[in-house]
Amino acid sequence: MKPISLPAVLLAFALGPGAAGAQVRNSGYDLPVALAVEAATAALKACETAGYKVSVAVVDSSGETRAFLKGDHATVHTRETSFRKAYTTVTLGPVFGFDALGAFVEKARASPVAASFLTVPNIILLPGAVAIRAKGEIVAAIGVGGAPGGEKDEACAAAGAAAIKTRLPAAN
Repeated sequence: MKPISLPAVLLAFALGPGAAGAQVRNSGYDLPVALAVEAATAALKACETAGYKVSVAVVDSSGETRAFLKGDHATVHTRETSFRKAYTTVTLGPVFGFDALGAFVEKARASPVAASFLTVPNIILLPGAVAIRAKGEIVAAIGVGGAPGGEKDEACAAAGAAAIKTRLPAAN
């Protein structure tokens, strides 16, 4: 088991109640690659329909990429931001109790220790990712980078997650 860093502990106290009730993944469910690709494709399509040039990453609960799509004419940095948004959501969402990165970013803005998270590899405090839940647990996250604003990225990510939601196992 990976030790929790000092910045994570400090932020847990700074963000208040709920942060200490971390979820531990117990279901053993892994998001199938076919669903990861479908979610990424739906997110990309949602952004392209709105005229946004984005990249989309789907990351599993161990932080590994399950699917990645770079949309036509998306800039090079969108690869990194989409991955880091998904990674932040899948790794910190269960600890701090959030499903949408934008909500966590808003809470973190008020915390004097939030900047310490920027020292942790692959963590980014920009909106644009949502969790994918199965059996009541976060099993993956979908991140989008490249739209003109994190809230737009997050809306596309939510569209991707919604596209597969009915085929994920529900909580018991």
